[in-house]
Amino acid sequence: MDLEQEKHLIEKAKGDANAFGSLYDLYYSNIFGYVLRRTANIQVAEYITSEVFFNALKNIAKFNWRGIPFSAWLYRIATNEIASYFRHGKGSQVRWEDIAEIDVDSIPSAEEELLEAEAKLKRHEQYLALHDNIYKLKIKYQEVITLRFFENKQMNEISEILGKREGTVKSLLHRGLKKLRELME
Repeated sequence: MDLEQEKHLIEKAKGDANAFGSLYDLYYSNIFGYVLRRTANIQVAEYITSEVFFNALKNIAKFNWRGIPFSAWLYRIATNEIASYFRHGKGSQVRWEDIAEIDVDSIPSAEEELLEAEAKLKRHEQYLALHDNIYKLKIKYQEVITLRFFENKQMNEISEILGKREGTVKSLLHRGLKKLRELME
C-alpha cells in the first residue's frame, strides 16, 4: 500500500470501524513482533499489542497525516506502552532459567533432527543472551536498537516514532551498539 492509499484509509478509519480493521490487519503482525522482541514474552506481547490498537482506535480522530507511514504512529504507541508496562512493575525480564528445558526423550532419534534441535537451541540461547544484554541497556538504547535491527526501520522513521531528531537517533544507536558490544564480550 502506498502512502496516498494509506492516507485515504486512515481518513476513512476515523469514522468507519471496518476501515480501522483493515489497518489492524495490515499492521498487527509487525507491531506484535516488535513488542515480542522487546518483551520476550508472548502473553505480555499480546496484552501490550491489544493496548496499542485499543489506544490507536480511541485516538485515531486525533491522528494528523504528515506523510509518514501510519506504522510509525503505532510503533510510537507501542514503545510508550512497553515503557509503561515495565515502569509500573508489571513485567520482569525473561531469564534463560525460566525457559522450560527441551525434553530430550521427545526428540526423534535421527541424528540430523538432533543436530537441528541443538542448533535451534543454540540460536535461542544466543537470542536470549542478546535480549538479556539489550535489556541491560538504558531504555533509550533499547528502543533505537530494536527499531533499527529487529524492525528494520530507517533513521527518519525511528526519529518520527521516538519523537527525536535524526542526529540524536544516530548518536543513540552508535552509543547503544558500543555498550551492547561491551556487554556481549
